[in-house]
Amino acid sequence: MSNENQALINEIVGGIRKLRRAVYHDYIKASSQFGLTETQNDVLRTLLVYGAMSSADLSRNLYVTPANITGVIDRLEKKGLVERIRQKTDRRVALVSLTESGEELSEQLPDPIETKLISGLVNLAPEQVQALGEAMKRLIDLIDADGIEDAPF
Repeated sequence: MSNENQALINEIVGGIRKLRRAVYHDYIKASSQFGLTETQNDVLRTLLVYGAMSSADLSRNLYVTPANITGVIDRLEKKGLVERIRQKTDRRVALVSLTESGEELSEQLPDPIETKLISGLVNLAPEQVQALGEAMKRLIDLIDADGIEDAPF
């Protein structure tokens, strides 16, 4: 492999690391400002966007184990940000819903890095977006991530 090719590979891998860290720091900033963990932040944003859902659905959407999501919901419930609403048709099922204060807080949370990325991509020429899309598909193939869902945070 040529030195030039190795330098480009290092730049790509470094760029992916930088992107990962940027996403992480975006969540840490929001978490410390609002006193939420990353997962609590994700739960609130998900409920704001999609509305009430079961803890099992939250678990699947956020790639968190059912046991973990139960603890997260318990802590958000203690903070008065979410509530569990039992279904009248099936009392075994409870939907997790934002309370009024949970909705207010969720609306104050800063836009995630995903929103910034979309805004930037909109301003690119269509051929640039297409080239980035093709490159992203190749990267996903290289790391064998086809089976991972692209659910928003």
